[in-house]
Amino acid sequence: MNLVVLLGPTGVGKTELSLSIAEMLGSPIINCDSRQIFSGIKIGTAAPTAEQQQRVRHYFVGTLPLDAYYSAAQYEADVMQLAEELFKTHDTLLLTGGSMMYIDAVCKGIDDIPTVSDEVRSTIKQRLANEGLETLVEELHELDPEYYAIVDKKNTRRVVHALEICHMSGRTYTSFRISNQKPRPFRIIKIGLNRPREELFARINARVDQMMAEGFLDEVKKNLTFRGCNALNTVGYKELLKVIDGEWELPMAVERIKKNTRVYAKKQLTWFQRDESIAWFHPDEAENIEEYINRMLHEKIVV
Repeated sequence: MNLVVLLGPTGVGKTELSLSIAEMLGSPIINCDSRQIFSGIKIGTAAPTAEQQQRVRHYFVGTLPLDAYYSAAQYEADVMQLAEELFKTHDTLLLTGGSMMYIDAVCKGIDDIPTVSDEVRSTIKQRLANEGLETLVEELHELDPEYYAIVDKKNTRRVVHALEICHMSGRTYTSFRISNQKPRPFRIIKIGLNRPREELFARINARVDQMMAEGFLDEVKKNLTFRGCNALNTVGYKELLKVIDGEWELPMAVERIKKNTRVYAKKQLTWFQRDESIAWFHPDEAENIEEYINRMLHEKIVV
């Protein structure tokens, strides 16, 4: 049994290539985008279209309400359960996306993160109120530089949670996410997609313009009742909410979305490039990618 993982930064071109690879493998697509899992935000997450989902069966696309709580640990459990069923009729499955923690959860597993005591939670909460988020971000830099490098430093919930775990355990938050790899009953083949920086950034900028033309602002307005939910605490929605609140003009918000998406893409690449098991390709190298996958699938495993 094999799991092919197609990964890469946002906007690189994973979706279209994933369809042809899935068809070659005779596999459905297991989505690994932590925001595409939620319903009602198709434009802002660049979710697969109805036509694309008709072409190849997708799992974990638009299946959760916006106010649902979901985590990488839950995703790991759900994918492992689904894979067990799918492997009964498929030799090889395709998982694709760019959510770093979700990919690691499936490929490596997530350790059981300790429960935070009321005392630690209260202390960090009080410090946030008294000292501000910036001070906590600097402390996270000292205690867990690896997580600091990839976390959204304006995401209060994530910064606070990471610090809570650091104080509670005496370990870095990162250590709970990338420690001992759990054994998997399948072989993992990782394909990374990347483009030259200027090319990638031009695609990101063009995609944001396309999303706006498709009605991204209207999509945000339709989901205003969910504005406090974590599903909307992401690039695009945060900036357009400032437009709706009258804080920013629309052109400024669009430029910020482009910039923040580019920053996120760089964080993704920083994360992925630590993994030496990934074979990197330009998305236009479809033939080479398929040849590589076929070669890996037929390669004998030496135990």
